[in-house]
Order: sequence, then structure tokens, then C-alpha cells
Amino acid sequence: MRVIRVGTRKSQLARIQTDSVVATLKALYPGLQFEIIAMSTTGDKILDTALSKIGEKSLFTKELELALERNEVDLVVHSLKDLPTVLPPGFTIGAICKRESPYDAVVFHPKFVGKTLETLPEKSVVGTSSLRRAAQLQRKFPHLEFKSIRGNLNTRLRKLDELQEFSAIILAAAGLQRMGWQNRVGQILHPEECMYAVGQGALGVEVRAKDQDILDLVGVLHDPETLLRCIAERAFLRHLEGGCSVPVAVHTAMKDGQLYLTGGVWSLNGADSMQETMQATIHVPAQHEDGPEDDPQLVGITARNIPQQAQLAAESLGISLATLLLNKGAKNILDVARQLNDAH
Repeated sequence: MRVIRVGTRKSQLARIQTDSVVATLKALYPGLQFEIIAMSTTGDKILDTALSKIGEKSLFTKELELALERNEVDLVVHSLKDLPTVLPPGFTIGAICKRESPYDAVVFHPKFVGKTLETLPEKSVVGTSSLRRAAQLQRKFPHLEFKSIRGNLNTRLRKLDELQEFSAIILAAAGLQRMGWQNRVGQILHPEECMYAVGQGALGVEVRAKDQDILDLVGVLHDPETLLRCIAERAFLRHLEGGCSVPVAVHTAMKDGQLYLTGGVWSLNGADSMQETMQATIHVPAQHEDGPEDDPQLVGITARNIPQQAQLAAESLGISLATLLLNKGAKNILDVARQLNDAH
């Protein structure tokens, strides 16, 4: 029986996410065996520094990619938002699974349960490890203070509950959902309050780009709508040259053959901001088998069973929106944010 080795981070959430992908694969391929191999990444080890300060793009992926390269694992399951828009040579995202909620959620300290960010007392401290969240929320809720909080979900919830430092923390709704902690969600932030990170809520399966067998194996996991939305989001971010060290956020929707992409950039304190929306006509295909096309990677993704035309239209939408913002002066906002972040 062939054994497929699956790499994952060690955190409980990463394990749950990997287990869900493996369960789907097992159901599709009853003749294969799957072995899960868990490892720690740089981002899991450096816990005393804000993510945006570490200055390493592949914080949560590097060690896993090394294992892929050395042939110690055959595929790796990631939160798509942890995967940089340019992958190291030799790797590709072979599947993007159906997205869960892409929104951010607020979890309150037990003494503030029933509150919202708006109704928290003046100068309440809100924990988030993301410049994107802090910039948008500072602009929207100037009475609050935002402070970095690091660690996996369990650690962050423990810090919230046990230290009297934070009144609330902001986390991805999808992670809380997957952990079964929906009951802790006090508020879901909608796009007008806080747009989400590129790829948030979706899982990506990274494989060796030349490993045709494994590409075919995981390709069936692609969810066409999620794939096209994430191609547009990743193309937008890549063209802006954004990463962890600058506040960039998006919102996408697919409706009646139209893909809508809203993207924004913010200064670190949220005072300066710029956002625009564009749309493109894209028909979400039913999955179909094409003859083997060349595998052009779009923003690090290979999806042979989704028509190339739809993928290119999604990529082009992301690039057009980024170009529009850059032409309106977004580069200046991002450069200043980068310099300030580096200087802190």
C-alpha cells in the first residue's frame, strides 16, 4: 500500500486543518495510506517578537518546505494566508480547499462578554499580531489601544483570560470555528469594519512542482470559487509587494458570473488609507478535465482542472486593482508603513 506523507505544523489548529484534508483524501483514495508528520517552524519558535518585525516571509512554511525538498513529506497543509505570493522555486500550491469564513472575530475577556469593540471602555487594550487588523481598527475605533499578542490560538486565549492585560483579542473566525470555539466569538468584523487578509479562511496544499502524481492526487481538492477569489487576492498583494510588514487587506465576492475584488492599504496607525473595488466577468466552472496543459503557475498555484481563462481573468483583476491603487499613491503609504515598521 502506498504511503503518502503529509507535513504539518505542530499546533492544535494546524493538526485539525491537516486532519480534515487527510480525511477528504482518504475518502477519495481508499487504496492509499496517509501518514502525518508534525514539525515546528520558525514562526512557532520566535514568540517574543511581532510577526511583522521578524522580516522573514516564509515564517510558518520554511521548515515544512525543507522537508518537501528533501522528500521527507509529499505534501504540506497550510493556512493559505501563511503562504507568500511568490513561492521558492520547485514548489507550488496544488490545491486550495473550500474557504470557511474569511472574517476576523473578536473574543472578549470574560468580564467584557456582551460588549462590542464600540462599547468597550476608553483606552481598553485589544491584542492582535496583525498590522492589517490594527491599522483598520485604530481608524474605526480611536478610543481603543492595540497591542501585539503572539502565540498559537490556545496561548493567545490563555493570555486573554489569565492576564489582566487585554480586554479583547482579534482572531480569524475560521480558526476558532475549526477548533470548535465558536462560543468564544463575541463579534464578527464585517468588511466595512475590517477587511480580511489575502487567502484568509482557506487551506492550501503545497507540493513539489514537478511531482505530477501528487499534483493529480491533490488537484481534486480545488474549490473553483475559492481558487478564483484567492488568485485575485494573491495577485493584488503580489503586485503591491505587500507582506506581513504592511497593512493590506481585501474582500472578494462572486455573484452572477462577476468576481468583485475590494482591496485597501493603510498607514500603520490607519490615518492614511486608500481602497477601491473592481470587478471582472468570470464564470465559475464546474470542474472538468482538460488535456494536460502546460502548468503555468499563477501566484504560486497550479490548477489544471480549472479553465485557464478563468484563472487568468482572476489574476488580471488583482493586478488591475493593485495598479489602480499604485497610480493613486498607494506606494507612498506602503513605503512609509514599511519604514516605520522597520524603525520600531
